Amino acid sequence: MPREISNQSESIGSRSAWVPLLKYDHERLEGRRKILRWLIHQAGYRLLAKFGTAENLENLPTDGPAIVIFNHIAFIDPIVVLSVLPRNAVPLARHDVIGVPGWGIFPRLWDVILVQREEVDRGALRKMLAVLEAGEVLLVAPEGTRHPSLQRAKPGLAYLAQKSGAPIVPVAIEGTEGYPTLIVGKNDLVPMNVRVGRPFHYTEMQGRWDRDRLRTMTDEAMYVLAEMLPEERRGVYSDLSRATTDTIVML
Repeated sequence: MPREISNQSESIGSRSAWVPLLKYDHERLEGRRKILRWLIHQAGYRLLAKFGTAENLENLPTDGPAIVIFNHIAFIDPIVVLSVLPRNAVPLARHDVIGVPGWGIFPRLWDVILVQREEVDRGALRKMLAVLEAGEVLLVAPEGTRHPSLQRAKPGLAYLAQKSGAPIVPVAIEGTEGYPTLIVGKNDLVPMNVRVGRPFHYTEMQGRWDRDRLRTMTDEAMYVLAEMLPEERRGVYSDLSRATTDTIVML
């Protein structure tokens, strides 16, 4: 169960003054999301992307809050991940994605959390915490952008996990470059593959929420993800000898 989430406000790195928590109604969207998942599998993976395998899905907790993190290499990544998870997840997306012709309809229908990247988006953060407080799954690309290899993640990941008490579930994705594209009649396409790693949670942080501590926590989580990736995907986390586990506990 998540740790109690205060109704008082708090900025990252501090325990003081935060904003009121929202109420998240997951059931309201379940029917719509089931239809969208069906469309992804029955239309998307027959016309626009070649899907391969999804491994170790049992590593996602069957209930309660969870933060799923993944390496973000292509536009289609979050759609692929949420389509194979055994539970519906709520992704984050940049605020202007709903304006993308054609594709913008999907995040609008799924009701993703839109984030202003250039600032600390307190409204989006309230929604993320509300999803976790409701015992649901949040889907996060910790780097906040796409790149062929891992870039330094934002410390908001550690803040969310520490604040909510939710476990983190790492997911490695491969083969999504070049999708979506029309795949009918093409036999030489690389399939997309998803692998779910072991969940872990952070040890409880005492005292002030120091930024350096949040940075260490975030980097430790990213090294767990990096270990699941081929060397060319690890990026700034490629030196696994620097990985530590002082703040995390594997489940």
